[in-house]
Amino acid sequence: MRVDSESGRPRRVDDQPGHEALVDAHHGRLLRLCRLLLRDPEEAKDVVQDVFMQAYAAQTQSRAPGDWAAWLTRVAINACHDRRRAGWWTRFRRSSARIEEIPLVAADPSPADRALSEETRRHIWLAFDKLPDRQRQVFVLRYIEDLSTAEVAATLGLSSGSVKRHLFRAIRRLRVTLRGAS
Repeated sequence: MRVDSESGRPRRVDDQPGHEALVDAHHGRLLRLCRLLLRDPEEAKDVVQDVFMQAYAAQTQSRAPGDWAAWLTRVAINACHDRRRAGWWTRFRRSSARIEEIPLVAADPSPADRALSEETRRHIWLAFDKLPDRQRQVFVLRYIEDLSTAEVAATLGLSSGSVKRHLFRAIRRLRVTLRGAS
């Protein structure tokens, strides 16, 4: 039992008021991140659920990090990496949804999404799919999650120079691949 700081009464561990707010604040972002890295919506949901279970355990054991966003992102990326590295993953992924079918944003498409033709979108996804894992992670965090270079570096445990190098190589590879597709 823990003691509630405001009332001084015992509080059950599962009555963590901050956990629900933590899930509300980060669920959508982590789900999108995991879907992009795993290329499978169902597996992404499982990973995000596991991430929040680890967050709950960290809260209940007084191991809460100072920056939840960076901690959750790092745990999610590691979990995605572990799932992809597992031997059964490649067999399972063959029977999963194609990456081109995964939406990047919520249900309301932006004007930019409307402007892109289906053919262009397909070429972009195919080029994105060919990126090495580390370049894909850095690209997603920097340009889709809109983290700064320093935040990406802290999240992935890299130097800022490494992040910049991976971004440069990812963008160069995307440009080369997309030029060849047009």
